[in-house]
Amino acid sequence: MKRGNTLKLAVTVILVAVVVFFSIQPLTNSETGIPLGLDLRGGVHLVLQAEPGKDGTAITNDDMDKARAVIEERVNGLGVSEPYIQTNYDKKRIIIELAGVADPDEAVKVLQTTAKLTFRDPDGNVLMDGSMLKNAQAAVDTSRGRTDYVVQISFTSEGTSKFADITTKYLGQKIGIYMDEQKIQDPEVSVPIVDGQGQIQGYSSLEEAAQYAVMFRSGALPVSMSIVEKNQVGALLGADSLNKSLNACVIALIYIFLFMLVLYRLPGLVADFSLVVFSVIVLWVLYGIGTVLTLPGIAGFVLSIGMAVDLNIIVYERIKEELKLGKSLRAAVDAGFSRAFITVFDSNITTIFAALALFLLGSASIKGFAITLIVGIVASLFTAITFTRWVMRWIVGINPRMSKWLFGVKEVK
Repeated sequence: MKRGNTLKLAVTVILVAVVVFFSIQPLTNSETGIPLGLDLRGGVHLVLQAEPGKDGTAITNDDMDKARAVIEERVNGLGVSEPYIQTNYDKKRIIIELAGVADPDEAVKVLQTTAKLTFRDPDGNVLMDGSMLKNAQAAVDTSRGRTDYVVQISFTSEGTSKFADITTKYLGQKIGIYMDEQKIQDPEVSVPIVDGQGQIQGYSSLEEAAQYAVMFRSGALPVSMSIVEKNQVGALLGADSLNKSLNACVIALIYIFLFMLVLYRLPGLVADFSLVVFSVIVLWVLYGIGTVLTLPGIAGFVLSIGMAVDLNIIVYERIKEELKLGKSLRAAVDAGFSRAFITVFDSNITTIFAALALFLLGSASIKGFAITLIVGIVASLFTAITFTRWVMRWIVGINPRMSKWLFGVKEVK
């Protein structure tokens, strides 16, 4: 029995050490680890206001849904990971948070531009619009003996037929290509274009061409959007916030570890070991469900650490009471966990309900806090009630007659 408990304890310690070692790199990697939010990574917070048309037509919720869909498509084209996009129907606004954007100003330009693409005759009359585009991709064209940055476009079957008719009718004339009301170029039609393929020129760089390609692919915004709020967080400021938050976590963990060791001795050491397991579980769950880590999220994580320790304290105090009544170590451990379970479970369930309310009704940052807290509470219930109980039973099984002083109880002489 003693040998079996020793083996279980040793295997568990080694296994946890291995998991922690191999978790550091994937969880902390800046590119593949847990994605960081705007406040930690830097980026831009943007509020776009839908503007009524010149004819005073009211903006409907359907217009806002279409605008959001277009903006989401453009954000995906920018390659931004884990963006936050929310529609405020009452104020006709779209709130956008983009973390880790290399050039926030260019991103804002891409998102805000109406991007209504039209093809017009020499007199400025609209012949067709960009709704018949099938695809648009940035490319480099060297066929003219120089480097041109272009957007290669292709049309749907309906658009191919219509564009073929237009280029046949206006053979030898110029067709203007407009973005909103600005002329991008007006190439002369030398031959009818019947294959549904075209090219838009006039870009200063491949990056600029790529931005326009994103706007062409996503389609035009159904309403004009103006910027009513723009807050930019620099990468250095985000990194500074992250470093301070991590330092706070480390300091909190050190104080908790020392407190548990001093007050509860051997069970305190087990609690500290369980906290390591708890942290690994929480971080892997957050990574697995794709949670974006923000400052409120880190606060939720630190709070859940405190709550995990609080569960251990409730159990350990109960064990100390049982030992003072003269029970053996094995009986005291079993009774401590069994009798403290209901109290621990009820208190944490009520906290989960509160966190769910925050998640359902709160803003983006509050949701981050809530989801981290919920994951932390569930993980703490496992580590404090199940994992810690296993370890404590193994330790008592190794030596059932060890000194009660190791459990924070004075020996009665």
